[in-house]
Amino acid sequence: MTDHATAPHPAASPSPYVDGPRLLADIGGTNARFALETAPGQVGRIDVLPCANYPTLADALRAYLGSPKVVAAGVDGLRHAALAIANPITGDLVRMTNHHWEFSIAALRLECGFDTLEVVNDFTALARALPHLADKKQQVGGGVARAGTPLGLVGAGTGLGVSGLIPAGDSWTALLSEGGHVTFSPASETEVAILQFAWRQYEHVSAERLLSGDGIELIYRALAHHTGQEAQELDAPEISRRALAGECALCDQAIEAFCGMLGTVAGNLAVTLGAQGGIYIGGGIVPRLGERFARSCFRSRFEQKGRFVQYLSQVPTFVITADYPAFLGVSAILSEKLGR
Repeated sequence: MTDHATAPHPAASPSPYVDGPRLLADIGGTNARFALETAPGQVGRIDVLPCANYPTLADALRAYLGSPKVVAAGVDGLRHAALAIANPITGDLVRMTNHHWEFSIAALRLECGFDTLEVVNDFTALARALPHLADKKQQVGGGVARAGTPLGLVGAGTGLGVSGLIPAGDSWTALLSEGGHVTFSPASETEVAILQFAWRQYEHVSAERLLSGDGIELIYRALAHHTGQEAQELDAPEISRRALAGECALCDQAIEAFCGMLGTVAGNLAVTLGAQGGIYIGGGIVPRLGERFARSCFRSRFEQKGRFVQYLSQVPTFVITADYPAFLGVSAILSEKLGR
C-alpha cells in the first residue's frame, strides 16, 4: 500500500509533538487504515490491513505497530491515539455492525498502553475533517462559501452517511446524524416509477436504499423494468464502469438518476442546516465517477427548490478528493482533546 502524506494545515515545517507521534486509525468493515502523525499536519506511515486477517482490533493494531515501516521510524511507546470506526459510539463497549470485532474502549486503551484513546464514529471524523481539506476537494457548480456558517456532509458508499458541522466558538460541533434513513423523496415521474418498483421489496424506502452501492443496482433494475428492457446481473462497480466507458445506455441512465437523487438530498441538507459554508460529498462512489459526476444533473437538482433556487445557487458543493480524509478529522479531534 502506497504511503501518502496528508497535510491538513498549511504550515511549512511544524515542530514535532513533544510527547511523541500520535496514532490515527480509520476502521471500516473491510479494512483498517492506520497512520502516524508526527507533527501538526504531518501524517505518514500509512498502512491498510484487511480486517478479516486479524481476530481482534488489538491484533490489527499490534500488527501495524510491528510493521517494518513503523519499526524503522523508531517509534516507541505511543501515548495518544484516535480511532474513527464505521459504527455508532454509544458507550464504552463497541460492537461493529459490519464485522465481528468488538471491544471495550477503556480495556483497549490499557492493553495498548495509551494515555489517551479517542474513539468516534467515522462520519463524525469525516465531518471534522472538512475545514482542513485545503486543496483536497473539487468544487462542482457555482457558489461561494460563507465563513462562520454550517457545513453539510453527505457520503454514498455501502450506505448513505449524513452529518453537519456547526461553528462553536473556535471549534466545531459535528452532528451525530442518521439522515441517510430519511424517506426517499422522488422529484420526477421517472423517480416515482423507481420508488414504486422499490416498494415491491421494501415497506419503507429510505434515501439510503437508492443512494448507495446496493441502491445503484436497484435503480438499474427499476429503470430496466420501467423502460421494458432486460436487466442483466450487474453489480454497482460494473454498472458504473459500463456507464463511464459508454458501453451501456441503461447503466448511464442509472448513474444519472443516482446523481440527480443525490442532488435532491444534498439540497435538502443545505436548506435544513442553513449550510452556507458548503455541502461536501464523500463516500466511495462519487469520487470514482470523476468528470461524469461534474457534468451530471447533480448541481441543477441541488438548486431545484422552487423559491429557494437563488439561495441554493450561492451554496457551493464540493467532492472530497483526499485519499484518507478521516485521518484529518481524528487528528483534529485528538488535538482538541489534548488541548483541553
